[in-house]
Amino acid sequence: MTQISGMRFALIGAILIAISFGLARFAFGLFVPQIRDELGMGANVIGIIAALPLISFVLVSLVAPLITKYFGARNTTVLSAAFGVFGLALISQATGPISLGLGVLACGICTGLMMPALTSAMQALVDRSIHGRVSSVMNAGTSIGVALSVPAVLFLVGAWRYAYLSFTVLAIIGVILAWYLIPSVSRVTPSNAAPAPKITGKQWLRLLRLALFAFAMGFIASAYWTFGPDLVTSLGSLSSKQSGWLWLAVGIAGLGGAIISDLADRNNPAITHALMLMMLTTSLTLLAASPSHIYLAVFSALVFGLAYMSLTGLYLMTGIRLLPGRLSMGPVLPFLACALGQAVGSPVIGYLVGEFGYADSFSIFAAMGILVALVSPFYPGHTEQELETLDEETGLQAAFDYQLLDEDGEPLESSAEEAGNE
Repeated sequence: MTQISGMRFALIGAILIAISFGLARFAFGLFVPQIRDELGMGANVIGIIAALPLISFVLVSLVAPLITKYFGARNTTVLSAAFGVFGLALISQATGPISLGLGVLACGICTGLMMPALTSAMQALVDRSIHGRVSSVMNAGTSIGVALSVPAVLFLVGAWRYAYLSFTVLAIIGVILAWYLIPSVSRVTPSNAAPAPKITGKQWLRLLRLALFAFAMGFIASAYWTFGPDLVTSLGSLSSKQSGWLWLAVGIAGLGGAIISDLADRNNPAITHALMLMMLTTSLTLLAASPSHIYLAVFSALVFGLAYMSLTGLYLMTGIRLLPGRLSMGPVLPFLACALGQAVGSPVIGYLVGEFGYADSFSIFAAMGILVALVSPFYPGHTEQELETLDEETGLQAAFDYQLLDEDGEPLESSAEEAGNE
C-alpha cells in the first residue's frame, strides 16, 4: 500500500486527538466548578462521573482493534468522532447526574475508538521506522485540545452549556475531517511487513512493569485533571475565568511532551520517568499550597502539563519499542493502564476531598507520586541489544532496525529480502 508523509499523517491525527482527548475527555475538569454549582452535585458524585469516560475508554479499547479491522480506519474514526458529537451535545443539555454521566460515557467511547483507528491507518500507510515519532506528535494533540477549551471559559464565563455546544460544533468538523482525510484501510499489519516475533516471557514482564507505572501515574494525575480548577475556585477563591488559565498553561506546556518523550526513549527512560513524575507531584503540591495565587497556580499547571504529556508520550513509545510491529497492543496497553489508573483515582480523590478537604487530599496523592518516583529504576529501559541498535544508527532508521530483531536479538530477514531470494 502506498505510504504517505509521516508529518502529514501526524498533523491529521493530532487534530483528531485534540477533539477526542482534549475536548471530549480532559476539558471536563475545567468546567467542574460551574457544573457542580448549577447541578448541585458534591465532590464524591463529580469524582464518580469523572471516572465514567475512563471506564468506557478502557472497555472500548479492548475491542477497538477488532472494530477497526472490520469497519476500516476511516469508518472507525468517523464513528469515534460521532460518539464525541453525541457526548458533547448531551453534556451541554445535562439536567442531572444521569444525563451528565451518559454524556461523559459517550465521550469515553470516542477516545477509546480514536487511537486504535489512527494507529491502524498509520501502520498501513506510514513508514514503520517513524511510528514512534508520529505517535508522539499525535499524542501531543491532547494538549492542543486542552488549550482550545480555554477561550470558552474566558469568553463564556458561567456559560458552560454554550461552551460544550461550541465543542460539539468542533466535533462535527472532526467527523468531516475523518471522512475526507483518513484513508479507508482495515489492515493492522501491512502485507509487506515481516511477521511480528512471538512475545517472550521477558517481554511480558517488561510490559507488566510498564503497565504498573502507567497505572500509578494515571491514578496520581487524576487529582489535577478532575479537581484542579475546582480547587483554585473553592479553596483559593479564584474566579472561573482565572481558572481557565490553568488549562491554557497545561495545553501549552504539554506540547513539549512530544520532544521530551522522544529524546527520553532514546537516552535514559528510567531517569526521565523519575524526573517527570517528581515534577507531576510538585505541581500537585504547588496548587494545594497556594491556590489563591494565580501566578503560582498557572506555574503549577505548566509543570503538570509538561510532566503529564511527557510521561504519556514516553509510555506510548516504550510500548511500541517493547512490542515492535504490534501497534494494536504495544502502545494501547500503557494507555489502558493510565486510563484505568485515572478511573480508580477520580472517585478516590473525590472521596478524600469530601472527607479531608482539597489541601490534604492533594498532599496524599503527591506523597504517593514520590513513592512511585523512587522505584523508577525498575522502569523498563533499554536492553543491551536496543542500546547497540540505537548507537549504530541514530534517529529514525534505528527503530526500524530494532523491529527486525527476533526474540534472541538475532537479525531477521525482511520480507523484501526473502522475496528477492525467491
